[in-house]
Amino acid sequence: MKYLGELNWTQAAEARAQNALVLLPIGSTEAHGPHLPLSTDSIISEELCVRAAVALEAAGETVLVAPTISYAKTDYASEFAGTISVSGETATRLVAEIAGALISQGFLRVCLVNNHLEPAHIESLRRACELTQQRSGHLLAFPDQTEKRWARTLSEEFKRGECHAGRYETSLVLAARPKLVDNAARAALSPLPIDLVKEMHSGKQRFVEMGANSAYFGDPAAATAAEGETLYALLVTMVTTTIKETWRASAQVEPDKR
Repeated sequence: MKYLGELNWTQAAEARAQNALVLLPIGSTEAHGPHLPLSTDSIISEELCVRAAVALEAAGETVLVAPTISYAKTDYASEFAGTISVSGETATRLVAEIAGALISQGFLRVCLVNNHLEPAHIESLRRACELTQQRSGHLLAFPDQTEKRWARTLSEEFKRGECHAGRYETSLVLAARPKLVDNAARAALSPLPIDLVKEMHSGKQRFVEMGANSAYFGDPAAATAAEGETLYALLVTMVTTTIKETWRASAQVEPDKR
């Protein structure tokens, strides 16, 4: 596994000649409680890319990890300092243009690895996939843990919808970048069993309106690095399976284009 941004152009050309698969980590810059960094989603996506690359290379793939996209539509946390939101249209265009540039360069297999789960952001990525296919004729792989088949494999807290800066995300950061977790702060946090998804569907527009006055849901104090390791293994399966499915589908439709 190599980081695309750390290569020179001749090394990038060599990877392209090997039909390298490009993993594009996507996150956000938004409040994740008083115990996790603003870059939480990006950290999780970056770590997932590295772990997925190990699994993919063991299966014979050449893998590049592209520079992270760390800005997204993140309106629900906008009341908290440091949260930076862009419009859904901007997010769609940014992802589609980056993916399109990679494809035009000859990197024909690009996978979006995302861990910012705000519904409008997920929709912006789906539109980016559609736009990229319309423009280039090539599919993007988009593993999406909000799909039922993947969501049901994850933790009980995730399935309850308490998955912003709670036990789920805190465990993932503990397994990836433990020094960035404020353990004293998280130990002092009481469980906040609010179904974030249900609150969104009810029409509430901000975390504070939902009762999350410190920008977290669930039970951060219960998080462990061991649980994070288990979750990463499940997410790697999601990524690698989606990649196989995407380009199997691409191979099946290719004869119709000739």
